[in-house]
Amino acid sequence: MGFSSGISERQRRLGEELRRARDAAGLPALEIGRAIGVKGPAVSHIEAGRMGLNIDRLNIWLDLCNVTDPAYRAGLTVLSRSSGKGWWNGYRHHVVPSALDLAEFESNATSLDTYETLMIPGLLQTKGYSEVILGYSERKVEFRLRRQELLSGVNPPPLRAVIHEAALHMMFGGPTVMREQLDHLIEMSKQPNVTIQILPFDCTTYASSETPFMLISGPHARLGTVLLEHPHGSAFIGDPEAVATFDRKFDRLRSLALPPLSVATPSSSTARRDSLGLIQHVRYKVQGR
Repeated sequence: MGFSSGISERQRRLGEELRRARDAAGLPALEIGRAIGVKGPAVSHIEAGRMGLNIDRLNIWLDLCNVTDPAYRAGLTVLSRSSGKGWWNGYRHHVVPSALDLAEFESNATSLDTYETLMIPGLLQTKGYSEVILGYSERKVEFRLRRQELLSGVNPPPLRAVIHEAALHMMFGGPTVMREQLDHLIEMSKQPNVTIQILPFDCTTYASSETPFMLISGPHARLGTVLLEHPHGSAFIGDPEAVATFDRKFDRLRSLALPPLSVATPSSSTARRDSLGLIQHVRYKVQGR
């Protein structure tokens, strides 16, 4: 075991899960250290993500903490075995570390739930829209488009998106860019793994809907992660209670949003009260600009 040169969110998350297991079992770090054959502050370094843990030592740790759920153990094994290497490593010098962490989490996600307020979710953006949002940085735009390949690959994870109506009216890039973006939302909704809903302006129920976030489901319910967007950057949250809170919040937002886009039953009116009708209505107004 050696120190990691840079701690990824995956490494940090594995350490957090091991600490939670040890705390739940009421075991001191010294006892865990003796069992896995390490000395000094090594257990603290493992729990902080600064040191790795091979599979044999991981199993000893979990056995000692009486962690018996096979699916949960398998999920921790995936976290421990992962090298953290993937297509995203080629963009290490072009995007912020949290973007790399997000791409790594997405690569192992079993489902993705995202809520956006003033922008179209990154996984649903067109190239032209992304260029405006990312300041026409070629490599950053390329990185975002590579992330989107996840949705059309082999066994793609389900994506459920709730988008506030405000995002449809923000003219980022001008009318032409926005028309293409609105058309793209309709096209993406045709994919069986993509569900898009719009939270309308005239929603009369407050649902604490001002902060964008993404729920990333892992290989086990206890390994879900929330990516929380705020003005100072991005934060990953893995605390099970916090994840459950955001899961309930997303369900609430879905219940308040208009019915999902469905091109199987096209609207005969641009003002139809579903997500497709609202997008078509906004696109009609944009087209007149």
